[in-house]
Amino acid sequence: MFRLTVIYDNKAGQGFTESWGFAALIETNREILLFDTGWDGPLLLEHMKRLNIDPAGIGKIIISHQHWDHIGGLPEVLQANPGPEVYVPASFSENLKREIKNRATLIEIKEPVEISHGIRSTGELGDKVKEQALILDTGNGSYVLTGCAHPGLAAILDTAKRYGKVKGIIGGLHDNEEFERLRGMELIAAGHCTAHREKIKEIFPAEFVEIEVGLRMDLE
Repeated sequence: MFRLTVIYDNKAGQGFTESWGFAALIETNREILLFDTGWDGPLLLEHMKRLNIDPAGIGKIIISHQHWDHIGGLPEVLQANPGPEVYVPASFSENLKREIKNRATLIEIKEPVEISHGIRSTGELGDKVKEQALILDTGNGSYVLTGCAHPGLAAILDTAKRYGKVKGIIGGLHDNEEFERLRGMELIAAGHCTAHREKIKEIFPAEFVEIEVGLRMDLE
């Protein structure tokens, strides 16, 4: 089982602040991982504090892609927690990779690889925007966690399906219109940059969940 908590998003629950970007915390019985960091580091840390999340307890940070609204909070997180492993697409700028190396253990991702027990990166996907997503394998099907899904749902889901049945997708879906690729899922949690969330909600009302800061889900 994975516990996933949204800690940064364009929409926010009561007591939190909405801000453009995305970040989610993944808790397993082995370790705590952070997926993306939003853009405003102090706000990210404030949300963590309100959610009783200690940034010093994060062992691994995975950055989906190099856009500002996903990497902006990284310096503050690394200041609060020096020395975690940071997983980034290998196509990141050399300057940015060098800065991360000065503060953490940098791991460059090209191909699909297991990052933690039951958690796998799709590897670097896409042409114009290189991006990685995560595959969370519960042992009873998997959930895909995306930052923006720039490479398209087909590329992401085709990669994820190599490792078993995909039960759901969580995160930003950008302007993807491949709605049929979502059919058969048990959970469609869309947020951040999803341009067609109302259309997705209309087609899949029972499966749709609106992402906002403070949302917690146990994925089994």
